[in-house]
Amino acid sequence: MRQEITFDKFIRWAGIALLVFAVLYMVNYLSAVLLPFFVAWFLAYLTYPLVKFIQYKLHVKVRALAIVIAMLFVVGIIAGVFMLVIPPMFEQFDKLQQVLIHWVKHTTHTNSLTALISNWIAENQSEIERFFHSTDFSDAVKNFTPKLFNIVGQAAGVVVSIIASMITLLYMFFILQDYEYLTDNWIRIFPKKNRPFWRVLSSDVARELNNYIRGQGTVALIMGIMFCIGFTIMDFPMAIGLGIMIGLMDLIPYLHTFALIPTAFLAMLKSTETGQNFWMVFGLAVGLFAVVQIITDMIVTPKVMGKAMGLNPAILLLSLSIWGALLGFIGLIIALPLTTLIIAYWQRYVTRETPIEDNNKEKHDK
Repeated sequence: MRQEITFDKFIRWAGIALLVFAVLYMVNYLSAVLLPFFVAWFLAYLTYPLVKFIQYKLHVKVRALAIVIAMLFVVGIIAGVFMLVIPPMFEQFDKLQQVLIHWVKHTTHTNSLTALISNWIAENQSEIERFFHSTDFSDAVKNFTPKLFNIVGQAAGVVVSIIASMITLLYMFFILQDYEYLTDNWIRIFPKKNRPFWRVLSSDVARELNNYIRGQGTVALIMGIMFCIGFTIMDFPMAIGLGIMIGLMDLIPYLHTFALIPTAFLAMLKSTETGQNFWMVFGLAVGLFAVVQIITDMIVTPKVMGKAMGLNPAILLLSLSIWGALLGFIGLIIALPLTTLIIAYWQRYVTRETPIEDNNKEKHDK
């Protein structure tokens, strides 16, 4: 039936639209302040099962103590992984330094790098003085000064990030302290007539996020195992540590491609130690990346994520391609849960294949 659009209804819709834009503007304006809170909520969501296990299964009755134990356990796991990866990496840096020093001594036919630099300065003194008195040097200084301040600003940003991390942990502690109350009563911020929709939406988001985390964790584990086996067969330096690092990086899809940087460094180290050609060693490592990526994209991800998210493998790969093209790297992260959510709401509200739940749970809200 056609509905008449009255002036009051128009004003009400316009007010709602203005309110939505105002909320979005405030969220964007306060993003630096709100980001630690949302990160803390996500970390609390991930940590809550562990807190619940410690409190009820291990009979630690005090919730605050259970939270502290859970946070210490998580920090211990992360520190253990870093201890497995970082110290061997420093050892490899020391080896590379020795290799570079040995290379400099043998290629310059001198045992003193300082003498080599002094001879070069003496031979090119006039050109160096001419450069310092030229306009090119002054222009370079003018261009470098803003970059120097930018570096100082980035250093200050690191300090601010550390402070924000502490605030995030504080938020996380207090969220976990009253997690059940907050998750059950946040819906009260909406009018009663709109609560059924938001309750169904929150339950769907929680379910899909749960499935996504479980599925992506399984994919990352399988990928880490494949890299550990492959690097061990290749007799690659830090084979196990590098494989674990790549598996952890793959918790965010396709982030593990940045591991090619330390892989190139380790390939250089292996080539100098064994006398093998660098491009051959690095090419084998890149080949391992390609093989593991093909196996993951064609077999592991469709099987694991398709089962976890309830998506056909073809739809799953299509969703990754579309969202990646639209939103780039962020699109790859949110592609699977968002696609599943859209399909669920299309079936519920458009095609009516899934019945709309009759939510009569408002009684306990009253």
